[in-house]
Amino acid sequence: MRDAEAFIRANTELLSPPLVPEIKLHLACEIVPIWRKTEEELAAEGIPPPFWAFAWAGGQALARWVLDNPETVRGKRVLDFATGSGLSAIAAMKAGAADVAANEIDAFAIAAATLNAKANDVGVTCAHEDLIGRDDGWDTVLAGDVCYEREMSARVFDWLKALARRGALVLVGDPGRNYLPRESMSELAVYDVQTTRELEDREVRRTKVWRVS
Repeated sequence: MRDAEAFIRANTELLSPPLVPEIKLHLACEIVPIWRKTEEELAAEGIPPPFWAFAWAGGQALARWVLDNPETVRGKRVLDFATGSGLSAIAAMKAGAADVAANEIDAFAIAAATLNAKANDVGVTCAHEDLIGRDDGWDTVLAGDVCYEREMSARVFDWLKALARRGALVLVGDPGRNYLPRESMSELAVYDVQTTRELEDREVRRTKVWRVS
C-alpha cells in the first residue's frame, strides 16, 4: 500500500473536480503518461488502468447531488461502490454520513481513496473486495460510472435493485453509458460536467443522477 501511495503522490496533483470545487483529489494532469507508467514502473502486464486518477462524470454528479442534498446520507451508513478516487465517499462524509465504506477491487484505487480522504480531512473505511451480492445493511448506496460493460452492468444492477427492494436508497451517477438499464429507475438531477476528449468523446458530458427502485 505504501508503494501505491508513493506512486500516486508522484504522478498526480491535488486538484478540485469542476463540478465539486469543495473537494480536492490526487488527479492526473496528463492522461497518457500515467496510463503508461502504471504498467511500466510496476513491470506487470494487465494492471488495471488508473481509473482512480480521474474524476469521472458520474462520480462528480453523484458527489454534487449528495453535497446539495445532505439528508441523503446524514447520519447513515453509506456504501460507495466502485469508488475510484473516493470522490462520492468523501462527499458523503462531508455531508454528515455516520460511516462510509469506499469499495474497490483495485488496490491502487483503495490507496487513492485513502489519500484523498486524508486530503479532505475526513475518514472513510476502505473495503478492498468484491461486494456484489452482499448486503451489510447499508442505508444508502452510491454507484458512479458502473455501466461500461454489458455483463458487469447486468450483474451490478441485479444486486443494486435487490438492495433497493430491501429498503436502501440506491443512487447511480451516469453520463449516458451504453449499458445503463433505465427501467426501474427515476431521474433525480441532470448536470453538465466538464471533461476532456482524452477521456471522453466530448468536452462536456450531460450526466444524470438516478434512483434505483
